[in-house]
Amino acid sequence: MSQRTHEHERSDAELVRQAQRGDAAAFAELLTRYQDRVFNTCYRMCHNEADALDLAQATFLKVLENLAQFRGRASFYTWLFRIAVNVVLSHRRARLRQAAALDEARDAGTRPAPATAEQHELRERVAWALQQLDEEFRVAVVLKDIEDMDYAAIAEVLSVPVGTVKSRIHRGRLMLRELLRAERTHVGRP
Repeated sequence: MSQRTHEHERSDAELVRQAQRGDAAAFAELLTRYQDRVFNTCYRMCHNEADALDLAQATFLKVLENLAQFRGRASFYTWLFRIAVNVVLSHRRARLRQAAALDEARDAGTRPAPATAEQHELRERVAWALQQLDEEFRVAVVLKDIEDMDYAAIAEVLSVPVGTVKSRIHRGRLMLRELLRAERTHVGRP
């Protein structure tokens, strides 16, 4: 067996261990192995090629920064994907904050219509509730209800069966409903 074939067959776990010991070639192989999937995931979530390239790069920088803490409780790809999704969601939140700040600056001195204030409050409550969900449910709900992906595409992105995707979305929506109901009751809203 040639050296090249042997290197290609190295497992993620082996490459991670080598990269954790400072082997730049092992990290480069992980990057090469997953760069297209990470880019595609970022692109599917943000629908902008330039942003997806930046987000994929940011993902691999975070992976490099945190590789020493990776303990292998999940597969490397699962850990990588979680980082990618979190990078995209953080990017989206930052964009929403920027847009809100621009809207506020533009509307300075004007009073928003009651429906606008209610919509803004609902968006904030839903964003808060989404952050309370376990990651597996949050990602599934975001990809379905915010990104409008179909079940098959979500299953491909998450590398799980379609049935698992449907279950996570259903359970995530139920948890969101309960969180929003409890939050509304706690705050004393009608």
